[in-house]
Amino acid sequence: VQLQASGGGLVKAGGSLRLSCTHSGRTLSSYHKAWFRQAPGKEREFVARISRGTGAAFYADSVKDRFTISRDIRASTFYLQMNSLKPEDTAVYYCAADMEWSLDPSKLKYWGQGTLVTVSS
Repeated sequence: VQLQASGGGLVKAGGSLRLSCTHSGRTLSSYHKAWFRQAPGKEREFVARISRGTGAAFYADSVKDRFTISRDIRASTFYLQMNSLKPEDTAVYYCAADMEWSLDPSKLKYWGQGTLVTVSS
């Protein structure tokens, strides 16, 4: 499984971006799919995930009601729509997938390379 994240960039506070994570190789239908982020000098933190099977979505409190995770099974892609962006959302965003879910990023098997999101005030 290979994941490729894209869509990052520079945006003003209040703006929007959509991140994409395209995967190749094995289908990810039986995998939990998630987004994490890592700000400079901070640990990698959970942002959002879609559960395998049901497709139920879960969010970190800091992004709830602003970010939406979704998937396009036919396109082998999942997304993170980010609205009402704040300067504190500035980070490198990583997509991840694994058959077993964990909030501990060290326990997730597959990762994209990261895409930088910078939100200016």
